[in-house]
Amino acid sequence: MGVYWSEKRKTWIAGYTDAAGARRIASFTLKKDADAYFVAVQSALKAGVHTAPSASPTVGEAAANWLAYVELEGREASTVMQYRQHVELHIIPRIGHEKLASLTTPGVNSFRDELLTALSRALARKVLTSLKSLLNDAQRRGHVAQNVALAVRIGVDKRMKRKLKVGVDIPTPQEIGRIVQAVADRWRPILVTAIFTGLRSSELRGLRWADVDLKRGLIHVRQRADRFGAIGAPKSEAGERAVPLGPFVLNLLREWKLKCPASDLGLVFPTGRGRIIRHENIVRYALGPAQVAAGVTVPVMDERGKPAMDAKGRPIVAAKYPGLHALRHFYASWCINRRADGGLELPAKVVQERLGHASIVITMNTYAHLFPVGDDGDELAAAERALIGPHAI
Repeated sequence: MGVYWSEKRKTWIAGYTDAAGARRIASFTLKKDADAYFVAVQSALKAGVHTAPSASPTVGEAAANWLAYVELEGREASTVMQYRQHVELHIIPRIGHEKLASLTTPGVNSFRDELLTALSRALARKVLTSLKSLLNDAQRRGHVAQNVALAVRIGVDKRMKRKLKVGVDIPTPQEIGRIVQAVADRWRPILVTAIFTGLRSSELRGLRWADVDLKRGLIHVRQRADRFGAIGAPKSEAGERAVPLGPFVLNLLREWKLKCPASDLGLVFPTGRGRIIRHENIVRYALGPAQVAAGVTVPVMDERGKPAMDAKGRPIVAAKYPGLHALRHFYASWCINRRADGGLELPAKVVQERLGHASIVITMNTYAHLFPVGDDGDELAAAERALIGPHAI
């Protein structure tokens, strides 16, 4: 066995015996390619990670193994569903038939380019990430020696990543004040808690009274409810945290506890029957109507791009902020803003901890532009005086 010329086949052969004792060959036009393959195979055999192309599973088969693995790991149903969509709609139709052992980095680059021509950049990045995870699982199983997709990237289009703006993406303090006053009593506790704690919708929906310390004024985030109503752990290790409560929220929660619907799960914000409330119902029946009642609205446009009118000729309006994440953005800005402007003026690291971000990078990438900037002119002048003396300036 080794590399030799086959007169019969008119090609170079790389022959070897695999880990199971089976004899394998691969054909090449050039001797240097056969040599390179033989060396790579010997290295993979020593590492115990070689799979012959003929015995290699396909990408589709590896995808099925990966999906089974993430389900056994207890990943949330919504996450598994997203992975399955990536596999069934985008990975299998394009490269599902290919053998793992035949997959190359140039081939994955071609897959990447095809994704970008058919999908949004954000979705293409998610699908590529799923392929990388799929190949990591295949490598763990010994089906491939390396993950050939690791070096393939889809960068973030910086032109598309605009900064969050107060009054556009983030409610202003004045708007928040009006929303708090206008929200219906039934929904007041959950919206006020969202505004002044920054909890994610899933964290609010999964919050238990056992995790609310009304004596010390703390909410302990220890679980969340996913979109299917399944209770699970927070999004990340950092998601498990303690968030302090001010007296306004504390008093509101004390009053709410006395009339909160009974819940077998001990939920703070259950439905009237004690079940996990749906995210879309909070938006539809609480956040949206509260904004309309508070006058925090935008005009609805007709097909001509002009303000739509009702039957009585009055402008039709809609809630200005469509999702609960706007309240989380407000909480972040409130933590960041200077005390002189009514904020808490907290350090970036504390803001990260309050929000439950897995990394300070996430916090800064999202909110860095909101942090106060000092008077550079005064700071420079003071630094110059300290360095060369006041009389030299």
